[in-house]
Amino acid sequence: MSTFAAAMQSAFGDDRVRAGVALAPYTTFRVGGPADWLIETRSSDEIESALSVARAAGVPVTILGGGSNVLIADAGVRGLVIRPRGGEVHDLGDGRVRADAAVTINGLVRWTINHGRAGLEAWAGTPGTVGGAIVGNAHFGGRLIGDLVSEVRLIARDGTRMDEPAKKLAFGYDRSRLQESGEVVLSAVFRVTVGDPAALRVIARESLAFRKRTQPLDTPSAGCIFQNPEPGRDVLPDGVPWSAGALVDRAGLKGAKVGGARVSRAHGNFIVNEGRASAAEIRDLIDRCKVAVRNRFGVDLREEIVYLGDF
Repeated sequence: MSTFAAAMQSAFGDDRVRAGVALAPYTTFRVGGPADWLIETRSSDEIESALSVARAAGVPVTILGGGSNVLIADAGVRGLVIRPRGGEVHDLGDGRVRADAAVTINGLVRWTINHGRAGLEAWAGTPGTVGGAIVGNAHFGGRLIGDLVSEVRLIARDGTRMDEPAKKLAFGYDRSRLQESGEVVLSAVFRVTVGDPAALRVIARESLAFRKRTQPLDTPSAGCIFQNPEPGRDVLPDGVPWSAGALVDRAGLKGAKVGGARVSRAHGNFIVNEGRASAAEIRDLIDRCKVAVRNRFGVDLREEIVYLGDF
């Protein structure tokens, strides 16, 4: 047994730290090879402990939240994968609620609705966790989740904890500073107002209905693959929508297939796993979409999806 494995087992117990665990079941794409080591943490303190053990052993760490918006390589992920689980939501008063990073966005939405707290109800149906949504500044319906954030509790890879106001997180479209800094989200504080639970549930149901109408929710996917083009950053021909899905569709790739991966016929910005797709096939199809859109419209699509592991 390696020194690292022994240290992890000493910290968490023999049954908590697993070797060679396939990651596909932990992703919404249902794709991905094994992690060298996997620990499912149950609290912020456990995340801190796992990071500390890995740091002392020089073992790289990857955080895997809800498994949406990611494509894990067929070869898997080297080092330790931390999968935060559980978590709680607390009302801080003064129009603020704190949610642990491992809380799902849907769980947070349900909590706020049941407690008569308005502001997050339209995010019903959003996959993934609070931590992942903060890192990628998740968007829906033209809104960014970072716009609702007051502050975020982080832990740096050297073990330093800090509470950072939203203005210091460099939030942008699908962006935050955490994508470069390697800091790990422990919790986030969201601004809310008082609302009527019945009225909030109506908004949540409308959001869910919209997703069901427009997205291929019945087939494994990672959500949107590409960022939408941005005015001022991209140039589109007249009459072409500012939509990555529309660009893929008009470039003739809607329904295109590589192995078990297919561009969804319901939404051109979704690639679905029709059963046995590999990460390599999905990435090949992503590249085909990018080339076709570039050749047809002169637009370089930027991936929204995050690649994990050795491609």
